[in-house]
Amino acid sequence: MDIPRNAYGFPATDDRVPLHTSDRANARIRERTMENVRPFAGAATRKIDARIDALRREWDIERTLEANASALALAGCVLGVAVDKRFLVLPVLAAGFLFQHSMQGWCPPLPLLRRMGVRTSAEIHEEILALRTLRGDFGGEVWDADDAMMQAMNP
Repeated sequence: MDIPRNAYGFPATDDRVPLHTSDRANARIRERTMENVRPFAGAATRKIDARIDALRREWDIERTLEANASALALAGCVLGVAVDKRFLVLPVLAAGFLFQHSMQGWCPPLPLLRRMGVRTSAEIHEEILALRTLRGDFGGEVWDADDAMMQAMNP
């Protein structure tokens, strides 16, 4: 498989996390997305709108990692000042992991978060696009959720 890369040789943003996620976890996330879309085939527009609104509030993997890293760094700073300087290793680790993730799309917490089903922004937006397709936003009506997902994955 030819992996799209940027000018520096790093995988494209949308590809970084799935490339560093097990095939099993990626497949489970994909199937969960399909299961999320299926009930909306033929659903009322207001139901689809509500689901899209919920998806826009879903935390993606980037936000989850940023929140966890910053909480760990903050806790390490507070504990390093108040309890023992050795706790200052926590902000160093958090910053290192966050940097590694920004460059490669992988860091130690990533496999656990992906197994828990935390999706990338692109994966969330695929579901939104499939729902918008079912809603008829792009002309014509699609009543089959599988077709809507295929169109979302291959615009």
